[in-house]
Amino acid sequence: MDNWDEIRTAFQVARLGTVSGAAEVLGVHHATVIRHIDALEAQLGAKLFQRHARGYTATEAGQDLLSVASVADDQFTQLAGRIRGRGDEVTGDLIVTSLGSLSELLVPTIAAFQERHPELRVRLISDARLFRLEYGEAHVAIRAGKLPDQPDNVVQPFFTQTLRLVASAEYLDAHGPLTDETLEQHRFIGPNEETPRAPYYRWLLDTVPDRNVVFRASDMRAVKEAILAGIGIGFIAGWDRYRTDDLIDMLPPLEEWSAKIWLVTHMDLHRTAKVQSFVRHLKNEVKTWPVDR
Repeated sequence: MDNWDEIRTAFQVARLGTVSGAAEVLGVHHATVIRHIDALEAQLGAKLFQRHARGYTATEAGQDLLSVASVADDQFTQLAGRIRGRGDEVTGDLIVTSLGSLSELLVPTIAAFQERHPELRVRLISDARLFRLEYGEAHVAIRAGKLPDQPDNVVQPFFTQTLRLVASAEYLDAHGPLTDETLEQHRFIGPNEETPRAPYYRWLLDTVPDRNVVFRASDMRAVKEAILAGIGIGFIAGWDRYRTDDLIDMLPPLEEWSAKIWLVTHMDLHRTAKVQSFVRHLKNEVKTWPVDR
């Protein structure tokens, strides 16, 4: 591949979704954008975009190109900033992936960061999929569980999340306390996965008979709503437990219910100004979060 202009054009079309938008950003005529896309597709022998009335949508091949071009664009921006003496500016796009359950804590933290850096655009993705940082799918990933071991990633401890096994006061009044003797009389809320990665859910499925798990959900926010509705006993994060009225601990928390939370970046982008600044901001803000250290 020897024509960066065409790749850069395709990147902007994929990012913005329209030829006119890409032309404006690149400062070229829209006919030039179309010519670059046609030439690149011919060179690659693959369709990069689906054309429709509202613009252009990247195909699977286009998404692959977007991932690689995004990393290259970040690196060129960082280089240009250093050359012009502006390497400390925090601008452009910042893609963050995280657990959906952390949104209540993370969104205000991101808002405070954007207030200090108004030219920064943030995309927060809450998805169970493991995003590939080496392909530029995210700049910063917040992950739970065992120490991530993907090559070329920079991994830093963030905090420890303790889970609490709780029920609503209404449920407790109707079904009584949870003990070893009464366990099989209770109703539980569990995960959708048959073999969950979360240690607290592994404990639940090892301890509670399957017939007693009467409600399952893949999203912790849905689990919380089910607990509040009195459906059964379930897990919520310790910090969320103390922010929510009408929830009662059914058992003291066990050490095996805790999960390590990690900050993960890729070595190619780890030292860019926006990633470094955002990671520092997260580490400072987490000190104010109601979480275990």
